[in-house]
Amino acid sequence: MTPHLSKDPLHGVTLEQLLNKLVESYGWPGLAERIRINCFRSDPSIKSSLKFLRRTPWARQQVEDLYIDMLSRASSDNPWLRGRDGTSDAGG
Repeated sequence: MTPHLSKDPLHGVTLEQLLNKLVESYGWPGLAERIRINCFRSDPSIKSSLKFLRRTPWARQQVEDLYIDMLSRASSDNPWLRGRDGTSDAGG
């Protein structure tokens, strides 16, 4: 039986994994610049940010949107994921 492949980029990714990837890519200052919430600006940590994001749907949505944007930029920069005409084959 073939495993089901989800087209949802958040499928199987925990909020903690997502946040760690964003911090790895942008750093806390870059994250605070892109998403203006205090948990990224004032004494930021994964633990305090997770607590806030789990209780605040609008902030979590912004973080998820930034993560998806980061993934789409990364895949568009990857020549292995582009078709012969230069367009992305990912999500096809």
